[in-house]
Amino acid sequence: MYTPDPDRYADMPYRRTGRSGLKLPALSLGLWHNFGPDRPAETQGAILRRAFDLGVTHFDLANNYGPPPGAAESALGDALKADFTHHRDELIVSTKAGYLMWPGPYGEWGSRKYLLSSLDQSLGRLGLDYVDIFYSHRPDPETPLEETMGALHSAVQQGKALYVGVSNYSAEQTREAARILAELGTPLLIHQPRYSMLDRRPEDEGLLDTLDELRVGSIAYSPLEQGLLTGRYLDGIPEDSRAASDSPFLSADTVTEELVGRLRTLNEIAASRGQSLAQLALAWVLRGGRVTSALIGASSPRQLEDSVAAIGNLEFGEDELARIDEVVKQ
Repeated sequence: MYTPDPDRYADMPYRRTGRSGLKLPALSLGLWHNFGPDRPAETQGAILRRAFDLGVTHFDLANNYGPPPGAAESALGDALKADFTHHRDELIVSTKAGYLMWPGPYGEWGSRKYLLSSLDQSLGRLGLDYVDIFYSHRPDPETPLEETMGALHSAVQQGKALYVGVSNYSAEQTREAARILAELGTPLLIHQPRYSMLDRRPEDEGLLDTLDELRVGSIAYSPLEQGLLTGRYLDGIPEDSRAASDSPFLSADTVTEELVGRLRTLNEIAASRGQSLAQLALAWVLRGGRVTSALIGASSPRQLEDSVAAIGNLEFGEDELARIDEVVKQ
């Protein structure tokens, strides 16, 4: 039987999410990749147990994570039953709905029909009565935002979610979503945008400023830019890497000689701080406290440990930030 580390809360920083009472660990575990039938169940369980031992109390999913879709939720459901039955109240479990999940006109986007049906299916796979956070995974260009936000509100009213969030919404869409939810009486807790040293859109397009103004939390996904901001690509494209596969998330064309040169310079900056490139990238996203949490993935407990070690140095000097900007924006 798994017994968690009694010192699991000693080192991980926990940050308040917007103006809510909920605190999230600075680093959260995302189950986007590495959780499904193509990975050993024992490895998946070992990653989850090690995460909890290190103070990572938040496990983030979506209905379509796998492959196949739903597999990550099922894998976490098995792990929760095996190892975390007595620790549910120490965990934050989140899931999302918005992308294609089943065939037909009701299997994606933002209708009330889809969102609430999907949530029921997610709860069944997870073996839970409720999730802590339920997200609209992407805005629906055809469904009124009032309907989508109304479905999130209903999930809370039904006791199937404690909080609600949005992901991949623009600053303007986020502002309107927050307004609608406030009128319904269910505050917008959090936004999950893609954000990294190499992808500054939340800054450039005003999303972070909007979240600050609205006092809404944020959790960044792909802070390592699908593995680019790790040491894997410092010498080009490894044969067993994501860029060398048929992954839709990172193509070989992305890894140019110019990009590799910038990655090497960023790695030198990381080394001067006593960090790996991945640790530097995570610390950068978390700098200054604007971002509540950063999502990390892991294919092994050791990789997870390397990422979590980033919390040992989250401070940056102005000269370091300027140097990083010079490298990234050149």
